[in-house]
Amino acid sequence: MQNILFIILGLALLIAGGDWLLKSAVAISYRLNIPKIVVGMTVVSFATSAPELIVSIKAALNGSPDLALGNVVGSNIANLGLVLGVTVILGAIDVKKTFYTTDWPVMMLASLLFFGFIYTDGVIEQYEGIIMVVFLFAFLVYLLRFQKKAVEEDMEDKDEAPLEMYKVVLFLGIGGVALWGGSELLINGAVGLATLYGVSERVIGVTVVSVGTSIPELAASIIAILKKEKAISVGNLIGSNIFNLLAVLGITSIITPITVIDQGLLDFDIFWMLGISFLILPLVFIPKGLRLGWRDGILLLGVYITFVYLTVS
Repeated sequence: MQNILFIILGLALLIAGGDWLLKSAVAISYRLNIPKIVVGMTVVSFATSAPELIVSIKAALNGSPDLALGNVVGSNIANLGLVLGVTVILGAIDVKKTFYTTDWPVMMLASLLFFGFIYTDGVIEQYEGIIMVVFLFAFLVYLLRFQKKAVEEDMEDKDEAPLEMYKVVLFLGIGGVALWGGSELLINGAVGLATLYGVSERVIGVTVVSVGTSIPELAASIIAILKKEKAISVGNLIGSNIFNLLAVLGITSIITPITVIDQGLLDFDIFWMLGISFLILPLVFIPKGLRLGWRDGILLLGVYITFVYLTVS
């Protein structure tokens, strides 16, 4: 019971901490007159990946690399299967041209880069982490230089009233502490639960932890659909997956190499991640071009439920 309480409290702190950090980071950027496009592609993206990043770094440093890897692989599957699936069941999403010209190809390249690094020897070394982070920055530079209009359109709904300076400092401090405390509680609870029930840390990582760190995206997506806003797009979720792979795993492996312990991650989980990532492409064009509807959502959600069932059974 204590482990479950730790997990719930940890997830709550991570979600709240990530939200507070995001608000303060965006406010600081606007006060420094940093262009909206730069804020969207750097500050916002890194801030929304903060829960995954903190959890993965703490897990790797604490000797639980499968939690770090499972968190990212599971989050990427959850973003497309659970979050996107539920979202398009509630309301259809029109997909922009940048999906097949930039977003999806880069996500697949990042996924295959990760696959190549981890599958050959079961380790992401420090130099491989550096390559992943360099690839991320190259992608950002490309977006800022050649896809500026598309990124600005994606950021249209993200304007907020400027925060007062004391609130910015308060949110920054509380958000940082909440992320640190939440990661401690979540990892302790997850490891404790895995030990208690004889479940591997990898299984806890790709199910409980990954869904927890995907809750903010799911909540934002459902609220946006119910309010009939354009705040959610396939590009946003694909961008989150790119950052999870290149930023979260890249930075974590630079700090400490990540070694696979549970072979199931290489034999099972990683192929589901690649599979659902590839599946998005034909779904976007069939049956109606550049649109995802409720039938696509049911299929994606079905794929995710199947993955979870096979993982825990």
